[in-house]
Amino acid sequence: MIRWSTALTQAGITDPRLRRTYDAQRTQVRRFALHEYVAARLLLPARLHPPVVAAVAYMHATDELIDTGAVRDRHAALRVWEADTVAALDGDEPPANGTLSALRDAVDRHPHLAARVRAFLDGAPVEASWTGFGTEADFQAYVDGYALPALMLTASLIAPDPDAGDDDPFVMGCRALIEGMQRTDFLADLSEDAGWGRIGIPKDELALHGLKFGDLLSKSEECVPALEDLVQAQADRAESALAEGRGLPGLVAPEYRPFLDALITVQDLRLAAVRRAGGGLLHRAANPSATASLRVLGRQYRHARAARR
Repeated sequence: MIRWSTALTQAGITDPRLRRTYDAQRTQVRRFALHEYVAARLLLPARLHPPVVAAVAYMHATDELIDTGAVRDRHAALRVWEADTVAALDGDEPPANGTLSALRDAVDRHPHLAARVRAFLDGAPVEASWTGFGTEADFQAYVDGYALPALMLTASLIAPDPDAGDDDPFVMGCRALIEGMQRTDFLADLSEDAGWGRIGIPKDELALHGLKFGDLLSKSEECVPALEDLVQAQADRAESALAEGRGLPGLVAPEYRPFLDALITVQDLRLAAVRRAGGGLLHRAANPSATASLRVLGRQYRHARAARR
């Protein structure tokens, strides 16, 4: 893995104070998203490591403000954060907040990110209001309004056209990929989410399998057989969405393909873990083995090194 200091230099970040700001964001990202951090550092060109870290740190800071607590409080926090973000990107003075300072610098170096940040903020009220989904249409609106703009903060850094609209093949592929990822996440995290009094499976889908929201919140053993059927049905939908996103690596420059290949393959592994857990997701999360994930990273790292020669 290339040294972090070298990555900063290759990204054109030479000011000592700014480098320390990025160092701090890197430390945070390593703490809360270690696997994603390692994948980016191993598989993406070094010049992209700092802006990816800045974008991921910003997404995490936003999620921390709006993901839990009373909906009213989440919206109030979002309004303040949005104002701070706009001031950071448009103001004359560098922001005091380190996350916003790194984001501002990343946007200065990659101007298309400004529109991506605003699209993400436009969709953030969807996340701030989220307590579950009534229908499949609600889930799809969540993907369009929040999940896809969140993904595009980083995905646009490797896109053929970083300013492309929703009808662009790359953006459409990202949309399919994030739908599959989001379905898988909601299944894998069902037990944890239920502990917070919410789940990511639409209520109308529960009803199709004879389940009620309260059954999952109470973790009643009687609902396990029906939950098994529900998990497999939702996993089928996730698999179909992931399949639509498999063409993404072929749309980007060769130096970015190992990263996308690894991302998609790890999602396949996670979905397989969800299928194996089935009704057991009522009590525990599902994740692929660390060995299998490391094997994927190792294989794609070899491809990445070959592509850079």
